[in-house]
Amino acid sequence: MIIPVRCYSCGKVVGNKWTLYEQYTKTDNMSNEAALDLLELRKYCCRRMILSHVNLIDRQLLYSESINKKIKV
Repeated sequence: MIIPVRCYSCGKVVGNKWTLYEQYTKTDNMSNEAALDLLELRKYCCRRMILSHVNLIDRQLLYSESINKKIKV
């Protein structure tokens, strides 16, 4: 799934912060708390939107190639 554009509770825009959050936590080895503070996500509801998001598209792409090979054979 893609990250929701707005927080479900307060309506703040959070969709544009996902790529920066991934960069801070994965490549810069920053803690989740520090990354969320740097992105100015202070409310619990907005932090929840980022922390609980699971990027399912990357996981599905792992299987899409094997499915396409089975169909062609």
